Amino acid sequence: MGTSLAPAFLLSMPQMTDPNFSRTVVLLCKHSEEGAFGLVVNRPLVTTGRVTVNLEPPVSTDRELQVWIGGPVEPQRSWVLVGDEPDGMEELTGMRIADDLYLSTSPDLLRRLLGPSPPPFTRLVIGYAGWGPGQLEAELEASAWLMSEVDRDLIFNTPPDQLWETAIRRLGADPNALQMSRGVH
Repeated sequence: MGTSLAPAFLLSMPQMTDPNFSRTVVLLCKHSEEGAFGLVVNRPLVTTGRVTVNLEPPVSTDRELQVWIGGPVEPQRSWVLVGDEPDGMEELTGMRIADDLYLSTSPDLLRRLLGPSPPPFTRLVIGYAGWGPGQLEAELEASAWLMSEVDRDLIFNTPPDQLWETAIRRLGADPNALQMSRGVH
């Protein structure tokens, strides 16, 4: 294969029928011969009740915590998406995805996220989107996804229900006019 497609935004085509990916923007974090890993960035979890986060020692918060659905794979796993230089967080484990965009599994960062003054541009994401070897390439060939540059500002400053359409329009396309190819499979 040679070159990685990550980092990039994957924008689902309007005809995508899989409910996990209908009208989604996926932040493609890793891509190689072994497959691909990404996080849906425009699916807030709609929940009533309390979200339980397992940390030792336990942490509780009375603040409403927004949780995001990163994809259908391993919904019990969580990440913290950080849209800023991790100031004072040098010790935190994480992966740089793009400029000012990091992914962390640090319990310390999660603890800060639950605290009274959470770091700005930070999201708790559960689950992820994954592709096996060659699967994403096949979906791209079938025109299931549009690709665009990662835009941190779009992730954190665009309402989630407008993110997909906004990202497609930034490519100069009209979401209502897009069609998937009728390739032979």
